[in-house]
Amino acid sequence: MRSLSRRHFTAGGLALLAAAGARAQQFPDRSVRIVVPYPPGGFNDTLARVSADKLGRMWNQPVVVENRPGGNTTVGNLAVAKAPADGYTILITPLPFSALPGLYGAKLPYDAIKDFTPLVWAGSTQNALVVRNDLPARSVQEFLELARSKPGKLNYGSTGSGSSNHLSMELLMKMANVKLAHIPYKGSAPAVTALIGGEIDALFDNVPNVLPHIKAGKMRAIGVSGVQRSVLLPEVPTVAESGVPGYEVNVWFGMQLPAGTPQPVVERLNRDMVTLLKEPDVIQRFRAQGVEVVASTPGEFSKLVASEVSKWSALIKDANIRIE
Repeated sequence: MRSLSRRHFTAGGLALLAAAGARAQQFPDRSVRIVVPYPPGGFNDTLARVSADKLGRMWNQPVVVENRPGGNTTVGNLAVAKAPADGYTILITPLPFSALPGLYGAKLPYDAIKDFTPLVWAGSTQNALVVRNDLPARSVQEFLELARSKPGKLNYGSTGSGSSNHLSMELLMKMANVKLAHIPYKGSAPAVTALIGGEIDALFDNVPNVLPHIKAGKMRAIGVSGVQRSVLLPEVPTVAESGVPGYEVNVWFGMQLPAGTPQPVVERLNRDMVTLLKEPDVIQRFRAQGVEVVASTPGEFSKLVASEVSKWSALIKDANIRIE
């Protein structure tokens, strides 16, 4: 009887796999939704809209972009976590997603690992450390020495607690053993305006956001957050090569699905996303915004998300960071 049960189970399992494979072949047969947990504008929105356009033409099906901002991105994230696990709802997922478990703890209305299926690591950029023009620091080391001479007196801006630019500075403060005052703003534009106006001393921000102001001489770039220099700022050294070895903040962008999405559907979506991400016009458009295409497998993106959740949760706990 036990042998017969195994044969029946195996047959049933094969039938389920066959059915899932058939669904993947038919996918998609209706509209697909890409949820952006931010307002329109910025690279997250660009990734969604370029993907929607390309996938729509590839599938001959409508692919709509839905901006669902709110709750520090938890509104959009939760909407996807609760969506049917059928591949028809996709979530745009950037680096701050991995900071939310540390910021909210048990109050986070979903599990960042268990409630999602990583689909693709689409691309990465990095942050530039910029200072106001009249600050007497022309390098990362001079900036750190100045901060040490005035503990807590220098300040820095961010686009809010848990943003990539906030985490970039918190990591630098921890690794370099310095203290600066944090002043959060509601977005990159007001933070950049504050730096230009001399309201704040320093700022980490995505390279494309500050590049025009650097070139116009309105602020000074002294370091970048990646392991290699930015192609847009090749003359600016990395923070790691400027005396803080091991420092790295990879500002990544990806896509996820609700947990439980059938593997054949995940594989089909990943294959199509990788195809469009590697098209020359997409690579060129993203690079113009300072983003280098990665186009990973689901497994590679899954490992990244897990490692980033662990990294930022530990930093947030150690630095006692709270939502402001």
